[in-house]
Amino acid sequence: MSAHANILGTGTALPGPAIDNVTLSQRFGANAQWIDLFVGTKTRHFAVDIETGARTSTLSALAASAASAAMADADVDAGEIDFIVLGTATPDHLMPTSVNLVADALGIDQVPTYQLQSGCAGAIAALDVAMSRLSPESPTGLVIGADVCVKHLRLDRDANSKMSPAELVNYVLFGDGAGAVVVSYDDAGARMRLSHVINRFTGRGRAPGQQIEWFGIADRDSDMMALNEDYKAIEALVPDMAAEVVAELLRTTGWDRDSIDYLMPPQLSGRMTDKIVRQLNVASAKDISVVASTGNNGNALPFLQLDELAGLIGPGERAVLAAIESSKWIKGGFVVEGLS
Repeated sequence: MSAHANILGTGTALPGPAIDNVTLSQRFGANAQWIDLFVGTKTRHFAVDIETGARTSTLSALAASAASAAMADADVDAGEIDFIVLGTATPDHLMPTSVNLVADALGIDQVPTYQLQSGCAGAIAALDVAMSRLSPESPTGLVIGADVCVKHLRLDRDANSKMSPAELVNYVLFGDGAGAVVVSYDDAGARMRLSHVINRFTGRGRAPGQQIEWFGIADRDSDMMALNEDYKAIEALVPDMAAEVVAELLRTTGWDRDSIDYLMPPQLSGRMTDKIVRQLNVASAKDISVVASTGNNGNALPFLQLDELAGLIGPGERAVLAAIESSKWIKGGFVVEGLS
């Protein structure tokens, strides 16, 4: 087991054109000014055509596209990948697993593959698993985070007239996308080193903040909400949980708060992210946040942040990431150092 993962390359994939708040309000009835003011997310990407409801991309296709970009960035081909880990809450099917569809699309065969079913923190768990796999005998891995949240949203023309505010807010918050990194046991050619991963369940006795249902043929006509979000609980709990993650990472590394160059906060919405950044109070750090332009695309977000960080971080510079999953409350995070 490796104590760290050297990042050789990063890649991302977002489906279709960006959908702004005016377009969203015209289609679903949410007020564009309210979205700007109270949510703070400006655009998002959906893997469907919101006018027709036709699917334009799959989870597997997005994940394969992001992975291919990361492999090209790392100058690594399919034959050099020793294992694949995918974190997602929205696989294309219960079976076959999406990670194996991705492997097939990339031309990768005869390697271990892992698919982790989780929300935002699944990206952290995927990196944790990757670090446990890295060794001199298995030196190169592909780690992917991807979600297609729109599959849980109703797109029929009169859907907004049937929705409660609690359901309508999901159209405002979420988006679709994928991100990936190529990790290595060796640091040759690496730009960044990731270490000190926190991946911890912390929801004992606490009601879920988010619940997503599976619908089979026996209950597909149910009027049950597919996606239920307790946004008030999330707003109340996530900033403190993020602060706990950052404080623990600083204690573990021995880093001084003022020595942090980049902060990658939890990506819930534009407004919530700004609130969390203020509470974390890492004044010296540049905020690496993408959610205002991509929407909350779950497991993709930490990888989108790492992709942006890769173009900014210099040798010896330090970055901290925190990710909180509200489904049953998971704290996640890690630190990154820039390499030469």
